[in-house]
Amino acid sequence: MSEEQKKTEEQNEQGLSGEQNEKASQEEPNEKALKEKPKAAARPKATPRQKKETEEEKPREPSKNQPLLDKYVQVIKNHFEDDVIEDAYINWLAKEVPTLVIKKERWFDVAQFIKHNEQLAFDYLSHLAGSDHETHLEVYYQFYSYKEKQMLAVKVKTDREEATIPSVTPIWPGANWPEREAYDLVGIRFTNHPDLRRILLTDEWVGHPLRKDYEPYDEGI
Repeated sequence: MSEEQKKTEEQNEQGLSGEQNEKASQEEPNEKALKEKPKAAARPKATPRQKKETEEEKPREPSKNQPLLDKYVQVIKNHFEDDVIEDAYINWLAKEVPTLVIKKERWFDVAQFIKHNEQLAFDYLSHLAGSDHETHLEVYYQFYSYKEKQMLAVKVKTDREEATIPSVTPIWPGANWPEREAYDLVGIRFTNHPDLRRILLTDEWVGHPLRKDYEPYDEGI
């Protein structure tokens, strides 16, 4: 074989190896991409809890009902000389309803005021329920004003040992049976209630079943 033929063959071999290297370099990224795709697909989606936590981290815009809450607080403060409101806030878990925590000792006076005041006029009691929060007992009220077409929630706290709250039955007669139910199941006594007695359980029943420390008198029941 002549030297010229040898050179030609060497050039051909070099050309083939270059083409192979170029082809290999083009295939490598494709192989990497194929390997990375399953990894990307395998990443878990954010759970509802993670999404909620992310949303909570974002600054929350003021509630559309904040002006109503401010109005209620101001009207009540303008009327009562002493501070009858323990707390005031928007309940984001209940349709952003404006919520007031009223001192137990002044609750009956405040209740009369929020019903008869022209700026508030909460003439309808839509809900009343008692609950046990371990450190204290609480009654939750929800009101509606047909005149203003507005809602208001009120919470009144009481001690566990001396669980008494003024009855609002003389103001909203519809509170009669709900107050009896709260007495029956949670053990809250409503002072000046016209007929405070059990409504679901018998008069001989021992204790109040919805209290956190309730123990059945008869374990067979």
